[in-house]
Amino acid sequence: MEKNNSVEKNPIVKLFSHIIPPPQWRYPVIVILGIFVGLGFYVLYISNAISYLSDDPKTCINCHVMIPQYATWERGSHGRGITCNDCHVPQNNIISKYLFKANDGLRHATYFTMRWEPQVIRIKDAGKRAVQDNCIRCHTNLIHPLALRSINNKSVEDQTERYCWDCHRETPHGRIHSLSSTPYARAPQLEPSVPEWLKNYIKSDKKLSEEKK
Repeated sequence: MEKNNSVEKNPIVKLFSHIIPPPQWRYPVIVILGIFVGLGFYVLYISNAISYLSDDPKTCINCHVMIPQYATWERGSHGRGITCNDCHVPQNNIISKYLFKANDGLRHATYFTMRWEPQVIRIKDAGKRAVQDNCIRCHTNLIHPLALRSINNKSVEDQTERYCWDCHRETPHGRIHSLSSTPYARAPQLEPSVPEWLKNYIKSDKKLSEEKK
């Protein structure tokens, strides 16, 4: 009797008793949860989600539409040791870096999945601030102190002064920003989204159906 009372008073046990489905529903619930978990893992696989934790520039062409940006970066001076994240992601601390990456990644994934991407991809204000900060961070010894004062974050936010790339227009992606600006650009081929075992299964199944005919 005392044991039953302790179970009833335990808030964790009480919470689980409300969450766990009745016996007749447990098997269907397990099947449905298994389907959703499987779909979740498949989405992570085809989107190459783990790559977004790295600084590999190839990650930026997972969605196909960034090939012009990848090609112009790779063939420019920044392609000799500078990654996309070195310019486009805040570098002040690891928390702001990964929060920025998560926010940008979710937005990019949504736009590409829904086919909302524009013909000309334009950088957002948060991205402008990150790039401007990183330009100054890397090139501080090349910037005259007077010029540095005129391109601080305040002037960037107020749009009262120029960004670095207003003058350095070819850095790093050139003047033409259309998705069709580099039709013959060579970029790494993406891995197929269909796993090899599934391809083999479809082939064998197709072969069996043809033999039966």
